[in-house]
Amino acid sequence: MRQLVDGKWVYDDESFAGEDGKFDRPDTDFRNWITPDGSKGPDGQKGFKAEKDRYHLYVSLACPWAHRTLIFRHLKGLEDIISVNVVHPHMLDKGWTFESDFAGATGDSLYAKNYLYEIYQKAAPEMSGKVTVPVLWDKKEETIVNNESADIIRIFNTAFNDITGNTDNYYPKDLKTEIDEINERVYNTVNNGVYKTGFATRQDVYNDEVEKLFDSLDWLEHILSDGREYLVGDQLTEADVRLFTTLVRFDAAYYLHFKCNVNRIADYKWLQRYLERLYDLKAIKPTVNLKHIKEHYYYSHGNINPIRIVPEGPVLTWYEGE
Repeated sequence: MRQLVDGKWVYDDESFAGEDGKFDRPDTDFRNWITPDGSKGPDGQKGFKAEKDRYHLYVSLACPWAHRTLIFRHLKGLEDIISVNVVHPHMLDKGWTFESDFAGATGDSLYAKNYLYEIYQKAAPEMSGKVTVPVLWDKKEETIVNNESADIIRIFNTAFNDITGNTDNYYPKDLKTEIDEINERVYNTVNNGVYKTGFATRQDVYNDEVEKLFDSLDWLEHILSDGREYLVGDQLTEADVRLFTTLVRFDAAYYLHFKCNVNRIADYKWLQRYLERLYDLKAIKPTVNLKHIKEHYYYSHGNINPIRIVPEGPVLTWYEGE
C-alpha cells in the first residue's frame, strides 16, 4: 500500500486487495464544506467562505473521481475562480507526483512540491491515511478543505453561484431521491465495481464482482433504451457526470487492464450513444485525456501489468483528442 502513517510516507507493495482478495476503498479524510457566507455545511461540516482565487484544485486527468470535479468546474464556470494543477499520470512508489515531463502535467504552482503527499503533510503533519485526488485546497488557510469528489461536485454546484451568476443546478431538489438511488448502485457496482473487479486477487471474488458490474451495465442500458438523453429527468445531473467518468475509461482501460471484458461499452447500443452525446458537451470534451488515462492505468499498476507496456489501441472513433 501507498499511504501516510503518522505523517510519514510508507510504501509496502503495489497490491490494492486485502487478504480476502477484495478491494476495499478507504474513506476520505477531509470532509469540510464551502458555502456562500462561510457558514456550516449541510451536515454541520466546518464552513469555508466562497471567494474568488481562494481555492485550488489538485487533480489527475487519469482519475475518474478527480475527473468529476473538473467537469463541474467547467459546467459551473469556475475556471477563473478556482485554479488547478494536474499530477503526472504515473503513480508509483511515491504515489502521485508533480513531475511535469508528460504533456498536461503541470507541476505544483503553489508550493513547488515534488509529491502530492507533501500537500497532505502540509495540511495535517501527523496524518495517517491514503493520499488521493481530487484535493480541494484553501490557499488562505493553507489546508485541505475536502478530498471527497462526491462532496466537491456538490460544493461546486451551489457555493459560488453568487460570484459567477451561474445558477444551473445539477442536483435539483425534485430529482434528489432518484439521483441518489442511481448514484448508490452505480457507485458500488460500476464506478467502484471496475476497481473491485480489476484489483481482485481471488477467482471467486473476481467472478462475483464482474457479474455485478455487467448486471448494472445491462440495467443502465435498459434505462436508456427508450432513447432518453439523461439518466434522471430531462436534464444533465450529477448522476450522468458520475457515470460518464467510468464509461469514458472503460474500453480504453478497464476492458483489458481490469479484465472487465464481458462486453465493451461499444457493444451496448444505448450506452455508447449516451457516452458519445455526453462527450460532445462543450463543458465535458476538454476534460477528457485518454493519453493520461491509458498511461496511468497500464503503467502504474505493476501487480497487474508488471512489464508496464502501454497498449497503442483501441481506436475510439468518437474521441477527438490526440
